[in-house]
Amino acid sequence: MRSKIKMAPLALAALFAAQATAAEQIVKIGVSGPLSGSNAFAGKDNENGVRLAIEELNAQKIQVGGNVLRFVLQSEDDAGDPKQGVTVAQKFADSGVKYVLGPYNSGVAIPASRVYNDNGILMSTVGTNPKITAAGYPTVFRIVASDTQVGASVAGYAAKELKVKNVGVIDDRTAFGQGIAMEFKRQAQKAGIKVAGHEFTNDKASDFAAILTSLRAKKVDAIFFGGYAPQGAPMARQMKQLGLNVPLLGGDTLCSPEMARLGGEAVGENVRCAQAGAIVAKQPGGPAFLASYKKRFGRDPDVYAPSFYDQTKFIAQAIQQAKSVDAKQVGAAMHAISYQGVVGAYGYDAKGNLKKTAVTVYTFKNGALTPLASY
Repeated sequence: MRSKIKMAPLALAALFAAQATAAEQIVKIGVSGPLSGSNAFAGKDNENGVRLAIEELNAQKIQVGGNVLRFVLQSEDDAGDPKQGVTVAQKFADSGVKYVLGPYNSGVAIPASRVYNDNGILMSTVGTNPKITAAGYPTVFRIVASDTQVGASVAGYAAKELKVKNVGVIDDRTAFGQGIAMEFKRQAQKAGIKVAGHEFTNDKASDFAAILTSLRAKKVDAIFFGGYAPQGAPMARQMKQLGLNVPLLGGDTLCSPEMARLGGEAVGENVRCAQAGAIVAKQPGGPAFLASYKKRFGRDPDVYAPSFYDQTKFIAQAIQQAKSVDAKQVGAAMHAISYQGVVGAYGYDAKGNLKKTAVTVYTFKNGALTPLASY
């Protein structure tokens, strides 16, 4: 007579849990960005964009190769420092991370990209300096417009809409600041704008009186700043104090709520900045994303949270397309397919640059970012 073995409820639960665990595959997603220092607000915002995407992906129970994927976030502070960014990259490699969102800063992304490439890690950055993708690493992607695209858009807007004839240029000597300032300068001169002077500062400065006074003496009718919001906001205040009542132009890093928060009444329609991507609120999935982000984090997103969110979702789509979590295979899939995100459509050329992207020029009204024109 065959005996029947009965298992206690707890034993059955343990068995089912073991089976579920065996069918689960962990996919580590790293985020490298400034979580300390003056740009920590941006680093946290980027991290939030990835976190929201991961939580939504895990709720979908995506399956590849018979396994349910569970995406896990590992966020590290690179402090916006190239050396620390390389250390973070090696830490990710050592801990088995195969996908990294970031770095935020071009100066960090350029050296870190080599480490990621050498370790078979797929890197997706908002660094805009053209050097980042110049090496042609197959798993390095720039998820926004480059300095060339943004600089050209701001220069075109300055010439056509603002009728600028004589511009002053300031850059903070970072890879980002120098890169976008040089692109703006080159495109402005092509558009017939005279560059009256090119001054320099750094990304820790707070006193710009001397260089602003120098440009005021040259009777500039606009200033382009290649740098970040923590310097752009006090620069706007000091321009007002000096009676330098001309537009302050800049790239995407000035299109941040931080500009209005730090600059107060000095930041308004005098500031014109260009940001890659379409206007999120006007995109089909934009309002839902904005609502989800605010519900989850209790605040509105900053500049790049939507882009980090989109790219994380694109990686998941490419994993399903490749039927693999291998970063090289997923990278190849991302070069071959496209993805419609909340900022716009994503599709990459052979070097990892977006094939097509909108660039929108914004200003500030009552402390809120307000779109003016798209290119």
